[in-house]
Amino acid sequence: MHITKILIRFMAACLLCCGLPAVADNKTGKLPLDKIKLPAGFSIEVWAEVPNARGLTLGKKGTVFAGSADEGNIYAITDKGDTREVKTIARGLNLPIGVAFRDGALYASSVDRILRFDDIEEKLDQPGKPYVVTERFPNEKHHGGRYIGFGPDGLLYVAVGAPCNVCETEPEKFSLISRINPDGSNYEVFAYGVRNSVGFDWHPETKELWFTDNGRDWMGDNLPPDELNRAPKKGLHFGYPYCHSDDILDPKYGAKRDCRKLVSPAAKLPPHAGALGMRFYTGTMFPPQYRNSIFIAEHGSWNRRNKIGYRIELAKIKNNKVVKQEVFAEGWLENEKNWGRPVDVLVMSDGALLVSDDFADVVYRISYKKP
Repeated sequence: MHITKILIRFMAACLLCCGLPAVADNKTGKLPLDKIKLPAGFSIEVWAEVPNARGLTLGKKGTVFAGSADEGNIYAITDKGDTREVKTIARGLNLPIGVAFRDGALYASSVDRILRFDDIEEKLDQPGKPYVVTERFPNEKHHGGRYIGFGPDGLLYVAVGAPCNVCETEPEKFSLISRINPDGSNYEVFAYGVRNSVGFDWHPETKELWFTDNGRDWMGDNLPPDELNRAPKKGLHFGYPYCHSDDILDPKYGAKRDCRKLVSPAAKLPPHAGALGMRFYTGTMFPPQYRNSIFIAEHGSWNRRNKIGYRIELAKIKNNKVVKQEVFAEGWLENEKNWGRPVDVLVMSDGALLVSDDFADVVYRISYKKP
């Protein structure tokens, strides 16, 4: 477990001993969900307790799979009606944040490797040793958690972040989104100049790739913004490390490229908010205006003087453009103290939205009933 998290929990225990309020402990059912603000008709609940839950994906038979970072585990969550059963199907992996499902198999990232668990929903109690699909990815752990997902083309997309805050890197190796065949062959770079994407999805109608990207640090509290990007074709360059957003030159590398020749973001997101997982809403439970909009999990800032993020944003799309941005769910941050950190979002078959939280160690379920 990350040392920062250990210290926070130790401090929380000390505060409790002194009779002062502390970070709520989900293990005792005391997460302050009443503090979460949602639009009318929406509600949130703890759906499952999952240590350090990160990336989410859905199996064909309804199993939800979750990756992790600090824990090094991969989890399978089965719905038993009023309760969920959480099984650990792999342990001791290297930052296995990314999970994806295809043809009965679970794919998982582990920094330099992609692993595959065949027929996983038939083997949740004894998944066995995974098959190594490929070991061709870099082994650097800085931005080493690889978000993965299968595109409409049947290829596995793998994000590879920069091994630094800001630096020039080998363009075919770092700061990119790649794609490979399900068997690990035919590696190619799909998008260049991507500092660190930890969330992407495809537009349900156009089938184009959209992705979040975290802006660099140490340019001030308000620069640069995080980004929501659209990649309609292969080979586009999204700016890093030369240009941030569409017009912010990097102090060291900005003179080397013309920002006008690089791809501008589809939307600017709050600076340092930690935009991670994102999904187009394709369900029918939520009101019609949410259809094909993008839910974005903001993990929260770590080095900003006034914290920002720790919430879920909504980007509304029309004619393949972002026409409106608004906060959908907030309340994990209060008076500069946070008790949760949203990481990834997943649309379920019934239309509910799952949200992973690697700080509170839970997966939430957001549902809707007409007021």
